[in-house]
Amino acid sequence: QVQAVESGGGLVQAGGSLRLSCATSENIVSINVMAWYRQAPGKQRELVASITNGGSTNYANSVKGRFTISRDNAKNTAYLQMDSLKPEDTAVYYCAAHLVVAPTTYKYWGQGTQVTVSS
Repeated sequence: QVQAVESGGGLVQAGGSLRLSCATSENIVSINVMAWYRQAPGKQRELVASITNGGSTNYANSVKGRFTISRDNAKNTAYLQMDSLKPEDTAVYYCAAHLVVAPTTYKYWGQGTQVTVSS
């Protein structure tokens, strides 16, 4: 069982920046994919960004060029740097560790952290 703990959410004005952190209980190198999701009120949870243990990244179109996902293997931590924030980025952000035990992918979720962007 992998545990993921997020931190770094808060209230910020439009145009500002926040950095979210996700600390994992396991050696992050063994985790195939670290990902950030978000869920706004009344909406489905959506994938924001992901990074493989090889360093390949993927972003939702809505955040490309503004958000950057990274991972620090020495600290077993993944990050989401969020710049040029917009009110529509307001959501609860969740970290997820994707562990592949073929043929199944197991997702371990953090508790979520609130990000609120004021206009």
